[in-house]
Amino acid sequence: MFAEQSFPFHPHQISSTSSLSALYISIFKMGFLYSQLFITPMYPTASCAGQTIIVTGSNVGLGKEAVRHFARLGASKIILAVRNSEAGEEAKKEIEISTKCGTGVLEVWALDLLSYESCRLFADRASKLPRLDVLLENAGVAGYKWSLAGGHERMVAVNVISTFYLAMLMLPKLKSSAKEFSIKPRLAIVSSDVHARTKFPEWKKPNVFDALDDESEARMGERYPTSKLLEVLVIRQIAPKLEGSGVILNMLNPGLCQSELAREGGLFLVFMKFLLARTTEVGSRTLVAAAMAGPESHGKYMTDAQIDEDALSDFVKSADGKEASEKVWKELSEILESIQPGVTRNL
Repeated sequence: MFAEQSFPFHPHQISSTSSLSALYISIFKMGFLYSQLFITPMYPTASCAGQTIIVTGSNVGLGKEAVRHFARLGASKIILAVRNSEAGEEAKKEIEISTKCGTGVLEVWALDLLSYESCRLFADRASKLPRLDVLLENAGVAGYKWSLAGGHERMVAVNVISTFYLAMLMLPKLKSSAKEFSIKPRLAIVSSDVHARTKFPEWKKPNVFDALDDESEARMGERYPTSKLLEVLVIRQIAPKLEGSGVILNMLNPGLCQSELAREGGLFLVFMKFLLARTTEVGSRTLVAAAMAGPESHGKYMTDAQIDEDALSDFVKSADGKEASEKVWKELSEILESIQPGVTRNL
């Protein structure tokens, strides 16, 4: 998966071989290819001593490798929030052996983002933790097949509705931890540079989510990028509402990585991953960077483990993007309120 590139010059502007070479070098340095081939996110070294960290979707892939880093860095408690508890227990044992973190640090908790009830039960259990330093929302689904979950298209239901429902449910714990322990808890959401790879015509419809739930009009080839764009638009709306709460909310792009997320992506994606993908461990460094970032990252987009608002799509930064962001949050907040009245007041 990668973001659409825009070239700064028209070919007819090039008048010499040297100029053409300079253009190719300039283009190659830009965006996706340069990031994938020449930028390696820093290996995490900051201590996590005393911290309690939750990572969703952490029995495989980037989430699992992020947990391995947190364990290596001395976190006191790390919760693997997973749909498949058996796979979670296997991951837990493997990480305990590889990091020698000892027993009692890692715990496996059930969380199924296809179920609002599962989100509620998880958040209720988490509310009883002594403290919470990080909620790293990594879990997501991708694919091209149409299906419904909770009355909404599956990728929208998981990547957007349940992701932000869980965030709303967990905010009271994050806020109380900030106050009680004088810390800056982080709520980090894994997005993607593919948020730029969708035309997103649904935003102009009377109701965005109703349009996305219309199978006859569904653009499933763009649905995963659309779900990632929706995440970006929502975060840009809710981050200002969290100012002064002590909670740091940010979003991150891990780049193209070896993972199981896009296993339905077809041969082209397999080929791209073979040529360009970061290892799962290297990709996971971007998750750790967002989970450890300071107040300067609040409301910001991170790529290559660095804050980079310029990497957001032109649409997100446009007047239309601002209007779409306001519209999407208004509709999503209504959906969240229909699931649990009063939940958005946790902002």
